[in-house]
Order: sequence, then C-alpha cells, then structure tokens
Amino acid sequence: MTTTRVDLAGIHVPLITPFESDGRVATNALEQLAHQVLDDGAVGLVALGTTAETATLTEWERETVLNICASVCRARGATLIVGAGSNDTASSAQALGRLARWPEVSAALVPVPSFTRPSKAGVVAHFAHLQSSSPVPLIVYHVPYRTACDLDSGTLWELGTLPGVVGVKYAAGGIDSAAVELFADLPHDFAVLAGDDLFLAPLLALGASGGILASAHVSTAEFVRLVKAWDSGDVDGARDLGRRLSTLSGALFSEPNPTVIKGVLHALGQIPTPRVRLPLLAASHESVARALEVYRS
Repeated sequence: MTTTRVDLAGIHVPLITPFESDGRVATNALEQLAHQVLDDGAVGLVALGTTAETATLTEWERETVLNICASVCRARGATLIVGAGSNDTASSAQALGRLARWPEVSAALVPVPSFTRPSKAGVVAHFAHLQSSSPVPLIVYHVPYRTACDLDSGTLWELGTLPGVVGVKYAAGGIDSAAVELFADLPHDFAVLAGDDLFLAPLLALGASGGILASAHVSTAEFVRLVKAWDSGDVDGARDLGRRLSTLSGALFSEPNPTVIKGVLHALGQIPTPRVRLPLLAASHESVARALEVYRS
C-alpha cells in the first residue's frame, strides 16, 4: 500500500492516441501533443484513458504510449496519471503492479467495476484490496453512465478515507445530490476532479481541484484560466469563461469521444489523420466544422 499524497490541482489532459494513415500509432504526433498541452498550462497528462481508445490498442501499443508519456512527464516535471483496471479485482491488481516499471507514474485512474454491478460495499472492498498492494496512489473513476453503478456520497466518502485513494474523477453526468453532499464533507487530502467536461465550471464552484478533460486538448490555456479564475475569486470572469468553454465541450462531444476532438486536431494540423478504431467511426464533417467554428470564435 502506498500512502504518498499527490497534488492533483489543475487541468490534466487525457491524451488521445493519434494514428498514421496506415493505422500505426503516430508516436511523434503523440509526443508533440503531450508537450503542447503542457506548454499551454496543463499540470499533467493522463495516459491510456478512455479517450486514448485503450481498449483497441495492443499490449505493445499501450506500452509505447505509456513510454512516451512517461518520458515527456519526466522531462517536464509533470504529473502522470495512468488508466488501469477493469471489473475483475485480481487482474486489476496485476495491472496496477505492472505500473511499478514506470517511476514517473503519479497515480492510477481506476474505474468503478462495470457490467458486474457489485454492491456499494463490493465497490469499497474492490478499491480497498487494490490500494493495499498498488505501487501508486489510486483515483476512483466514477462514471455511472458507463459502469451502471451510481455511488452515493457516503460510499464516495468511504472510498476517500482509504489510505491509498487520493481522489475521484467525478463524471456523474451532472451536478447531483451526491456531489453536493460530498463537497460538504470531503475526506482529508481527497481531491475531486471534474470528469464531465460540460460541468467543469459548476464543479469548480463547489470546490473541485481541477479536471481530467478531453476537451482540454483544444484551448488548453483557456481551461487552465478557468481553474485559476475560480482559485483567485474572479467569479464574473469564471462564469463568462465557463459558459464559453461549456459550449466548446458540447460541440466536441456531439459524437462519441474522441472522434470530434481528433477531427479538430487534424484540421488544426496537430495530428496526421483523424482516424479512430472500430467500433468508433470518424466524426462527420458537419460536427468537426461546428466544433472548429466554436473554437475559432
């Protein structure tokens, strides 16, 4: 079990996996994109998250992506969070154990078990078991519309008191009563990170430390400005910026993530192709054009 605390305040970008025209991972583009979002103020990267299309990558490709992100974070002194784990506790523990090979890893982003639909006590037991042997601290990925497991504030609070759990990526699809109750009584040294891009601003207003936001591939500096505006007490500025960025996020998520984001990054010349892997399909021209229009405005 690790008891290392991690400063999670700020914007963390869950990097896409860019592909070449022949389908190979575009390693140079990935490295350049990682440096670019850090140049624009992101405090860290998330490797091998949902946005990276991790489920479609081979084991060799996953290691390649992680090696690149680790190298960039080592050079830049940035936080590196890695997606790991599944609905099987034993294999999740093994996946976390393998992260010891990368000393640059600051924390692991671990989803609440999906499909199995354990009880709330089962979810707590799952994370208690994982944190007891993990070489890195854990961030709970609470995303009920993907896991079919909606956690109440009491369960989230219990998870937050586990020694090796340092935060939660909160992606409940809105601001629900569990979020309000959790912020009213946060466990010590437990960070809440916005995981639904559209709801970054209201979660920051409640007291979130920052966010893990796919939208922050685009206009990274503006998302960073939004966090700093709330931190500095610039409420009017934060409200205005939050409204504009929520419009951008809505456009970027008009089709399944990360298809529109890839279309926009390709149009901006930051990745070689907008390719995604099945079962995803490339975003429509209309959705990409709309997102570009919002971005440029």
